[in-house]
Amino acid sequence: MKYDLVLLHAPSVYDFRKNALLAGPISDVVPSSPVFEMYPIGLTSIADYLERYGLRVKIINIANRMLMNSSFDVEAKLKKIQTKAFGIDLHWLPHAHGSIELAKIVKTLHPQTPIIFGGLSATYYHKELIVYPFIDFVMRGDSTEKLMLLLMNKIEAGSTHYADIPNLTWKKGSEYGYNPITYVPKDLDDIDVPGYRYTIRSVFKYRNFLDPLPYNGWLQYPNTALLTARGCTQNCLICGGSREAYDQNCNRNSLALRSPKKLVEDIHFISRFSRAPIFILHDLRQGGREYVNEFFSRLKKLNLKNEIVFELFQYADEEFFKQMNESVPKYSIEITLETHDENIRRYNGKFSCTNEKVIDTLNFALKNGCKKIDLFFMVGIPGQTYQSAIENIDFCETIHLACHKDPRVYYFVAPLAPFLDPASPAFEHPEIHGYKKFCHTLEDHRRAITQPSWKHMLSYETKDMTRDDIVNATYESANLLNEFKLRYNLIDREGYEEIKGKIEKSMAYIEKIDHVLALPKEDQATELINIQKEIEELNKYSICGKNELKWEVQKNYANFFSLALVGLEQLYQDYCNIIRNKVSPKQRSQFKLETERQKMKV
Repeated sequence: MKYDLVLLHAPSVYDFRKNALLAGPISDVVPSSPVFEMYPIGLTSIADYLERYGLRVKIINIANRMLMNSSFDVEAKLKKIQTKAFGIDLHWLPHAHGSIELAKIVKTLHPQTPIIFGGLSATYYHKELIVYPFIDFVMRGDSTEKLMLLLMNKIEAGSTHYADIPNLTWKKGSEYGYNPITYVPKDLDDIDVPGYRYTIRSVFKYRNFLDPLPYNGWLQYPNTALLTARGCTQNCLICGGSREAYDQNCNRNSLALRSPKKLVEDIHFISRFSRAPIFILHDLRQGGREYVNEFFSRLKKLNLKNEIVFELFQYADEEFFKQMNESVPKYSIEITLETHDENIRRYNGKFSCTNEKVIDTLNFALKNGCKKIDLFFMVGIPGQTYQSAIENIDFCETIHLACHKDPRVYYFVAPLAPFLDPASPAFEHPEIHGYKKFCHTLEDHRRAITQPSWKHMLSYETKDMTRDDIVNATYESANLLNEFKLRYNLIDREGYEEIKGKIEKSMAYIEKIDHVLALPKEDQATELINIQKEIEELNKYSICGKNELKWEVQKNYANFFSLALVGLEQLYQDYCNIIRNKVSPKQRSQFKLETERQKMKV
């Protein structure tokens, strides 16, 4: 089968199946594993947009295919592909190694086929990326769907003139071009983000349901998510998606919102094939009061069966939770509180209110039908000492008692790991915010992520905490949290013992790996191979229970008739797109180019 574009998602470290890396808790509080096999949702929106114009776009989650099958042959898979271009995401910096190694392999197998990089980290490091001989383009910015169509038009037409495509970094022989970021859309209503319609259609169209799976275990637990906005109103110091970071990295100085109408349409579409929870990414209140009111008013009319999970960035009053409770049969909330220290929260920008208001927010939610609250604390944030990190667990107990020991509140702790986000205020001004950076360039991060333990992967220390302090404070906090959960019957004895054992083993293996790294280089590889299996086991939920992050659902999918109907509808839509664009490649390319230029008003 021939494609126009094949989008690939790489594992964090490409050869993770051969090398022992103690990733520890760096992925405990996200759906994916330490391989970070969950691809960014922008891949689906790009694929969906391009297919509207008759292009054939395929997503292959290489990381997940490797994770699901230890004998999966990446090169054999890639060698068979016939496509006009490959796209590889470098959105999150932990993929600095895997994405580049995958690009090398692709270029070896398909030397004449262009390779395009994109994502927030790719945008930040675009000048480093374009120097690699196997990378041809870097598409910068946070909204590249339409720009990718313009670039694919050029590739299809055989043009080598790229200076008129906004946001594009390119090379032609020894010439390099860095087109300015001038395309920064003001809303998200022209695209589907994520493109679930594409994902459903592609399973039928390309007759493969394994390639586009978002992460390992998705078939058993098919969570979905919707993006409310690109950009952010908050300016958290450690976040690469903060207001300041978006301004610097993507030239975005205002939110691009998806309208309440479109969001609710997306929710309705998901509910036709899935019964699993739907995550609403970012705090809805960024759009303002009218935006929130319209969203809940529309949502209420759906008679939805799915649970909705909302994210909160700041204090919320009781009226807000009443709106949630009246609009959906089930809802949960996620709060990244980071610390018990009110002063640090104000300084860092997340939940910058008193602890009394934090507890009020939780009680308002519990009083008004909230099914589950996930509360996250962090080790390694600006201004935090070792003792302050440990005291987070005391605050968990304070919260638990103030919330009348309600078991619907779930508590988590995790390190800020492995890297400081590029473009975040802490990354850009480390001395001001109390950080010491070990990694500056893309190559620095590539080397760091391949270190054998997460302690040595850390790209930073703070003025108050060394790498050893961050590791030890993380494990001590996890131990105390584990004991707290057992004391209040939030976990059973078996779960407690499992986590306690993993924490003890993880700490022992951190020391063991330190000992191995002190050996002569020729002896290190053999010693690490000897402990590989034990390390792989420790990487699975090393400091929290494997089911604590899950939302219970009795039925994951809609009935077979509904699933089949959705698939047929999407295939019909694809057929209409093909008929609409059934002209010669040259005519189609020119038509699409001119149409998109008019729409974009670049």
